[in-house]
Amino acid sequence: MQDYPNRSGSSGVRAFEIGPDFIIVRFADGGTYLYNHERPGWAKVERMKLLAKQGRGLASYISREAYDYAKKLG
Repeated sequence: MQDYPNRSGSSGVRAFEIGPDFIIVRFADGGTYLYNHERPGWAKVERMKLLAKQGRGLASYISREAYDYAKKLG
């Protein structure tokens, strides 16, 4: 996993890992979730990948649009 850049300074996201059809996100509370092309879907996962790389808006996007994760990992 790589650290989330957190350009806003107040994100609940701490780290992420990007794969060809998924993103794994670790939150400040320690929860780690898998999102993939099946759940919540291709378009949302690709948007999440972009936001993760930019370091801004990922936690807000997840809470609004991509709360339907594929699996809780930890």
